[in-house]
Amino acid sequence: MSRIAQVIVLATDADEVMEPLTRPDESRSWRGEFTPLNLFVGGWVIEFSRQWTRSGLLKHLESLPWPDPRQVQVLIHDEEDDCFGLWMMYDGALVEVPLPHVQRFHAPASPTVQHAPSPGFLWRTDGGVDVPAGLSTERQDPRPAW
Repeated sequence: MSRIAQVIVLATDADEVMEPLTRPDESRSWRGEFTPLNLFVGGWVIEFSRQWTRSGLLKHLESLPWPDPRQVQVLIHDEEDDCFGLWMMYDGALVEVPLPHVQRFHAPASPTVQHAPSPGFLWRTDGGVDVPAGLSTERQDPRPAW
C-alpha cells in the first residue's frame, strides 16, 4: 500500500540541527531530505511516497540536540487524513497531541512484518461522516509508523 505523506518540522533557532537532514544520508532508517521553508520561524518539509521510507523518522527527530525542545512541532498529513496531526516534544519524546473534534482510526494490524506499519487515518469527527466498517480507535499496529 502506498500513501503519500507530508511532514513539516517547525523549530525556533534550529537551522544548525536541521541542516544535516537537508542532505542525503543512507545511514538513516528513513529516506529523503528536508527542504527549508521560508518562514520567520524555522521550518522544513519533506514528502514521503511510500510508508517504509519514513520508518524511524520521529525517533531520529527525538534524538537531535534541539536548542529548545519545547519549541519543536511536527505536523504530519497522510493523503487520506482530514487534517494535519500535531506532535510535540514531551519528556524527550515526540507525542501526538490530541486535537478537538479529530480522532485517529486504525484498520486491523497486518499479521506479518512484510507490510510497513500504518499510522491509521486522522479524521474530523464534527462533520457527520460515518467511520467505515472495520476501523477502530483501539486497534493499532504496535510498531511505530513514523
